[in-house]
Amino acid sequence: MSEEIPIPQPASMPQPASTTTPDRTEPVRTFRRRVTAEDASTKEVVAIVRPPRWYQIIWSSRKARVGLIMLAVFLLVAVFADFLSPYSPTDAGFAPAQDPSAAHWMGTNTLGYDLWTQLVHGTRLSFAIGVFGGLATIVIAIIVGLLAGYREGSVLDDVLSFLTNLALVIPVLPLMMVIVAYSETRGLGLLVFVVAITSWAGAAREMRSLIISMRNRDYVTAARFGGDGMLRIVFREIMPNMSSLIVSGFIGAATAAIAAEAGLSFMGFGDPNTVSWGQMLAQANANGALVQGLWVWLVAPGLMLALLMTSLTFVNFGVDMLSNPHLREEEKS
Repeated sequence: MSEEIPIPQPASMPQPASTTTPDRTEPVRTFRRRVTAEDASTKEVVAIVRPPRWYQIIWSSRKARVGLIMLAVFLLVAVFADFLSPYSPTDAGFAPAQDPSAAHWMGTNTLGYDLWTQLVHGTRLSFAIGVFGGLATIVIAIIVGLLAGYREGSVLDDVLSFLTNLALVIPVLPLMMVIVAYSETRGLGLLVFVVAITSWAGAAREMRSLIISMRNRDYVTAARFGGDGMLRIVFREIMPNMSSLIVSGFIGAATAAIAAEAGLSFMGFGDPNTVSWGQMLAQANANGALVQGLWVWLVAPGLMLALLMTSLTFVNFGVDMLSNPHLREEEKS
């Protein structure tokens, strides 16, 4: 028999390469639009955060939210005044000095007018003078402020700055009274004109100061080297970056216009054929409303004026947050 000779085996055989990939040690990067507090605390998330919209910034302010709600209520009352009041605001055929009742919610005054009807319809004139007076004022301020600031040191700047300084030192209320007193016609158009030509100087001064600091920035220099003219640079390049200041100036001008109309009407310089809160205050003061116990006649229009101007002031807090990030941090804290 032959013996089987064992075949020698190597001490170690090479092992085949592994087909499995080693585990990754670096984190997996994921992309999300919105990140929660838990996700943002980990290192595996790369957040793509979109900056908040302008209306989100305004709505984030508690004061602005209250102001917007109040302003919306006043706007609805002004639009639907005919549906909210059962009588005509110029109807003086009611019994004078009636107490509040189902027919007359606030009673009547000594002249025979329904107080609720006049109060509701007076919202329209206050809103109209606020909107149109504010727009006219801010338009003049934009034109004067932007042109004077862009051409600082020129003859145009000297002339516009002189007019601005002159408008700032002239007493506003006496000037309004003189213009209205010598006018042959009175109405909304005259009030808007008077408010616009007496209230633009402050906003124009602020815009001039801001445009001086903005005119040497890179995008303005690029537009100038690109061959753009002065008006195009001012109104296409610089003005869009001043939107928060323009809106804030409009709100301030609208508030001043409402107060000016009420003051002129109270002193007897308003249009007697229109119904406004200022006219109600003037009639209440002339007819001794408090002496006769008709306190609603005097308190209600004054309270409405205060609430309307307060709502505009609250909205202005939210507009200021657009250009001042520090106010957003204070609002969150």
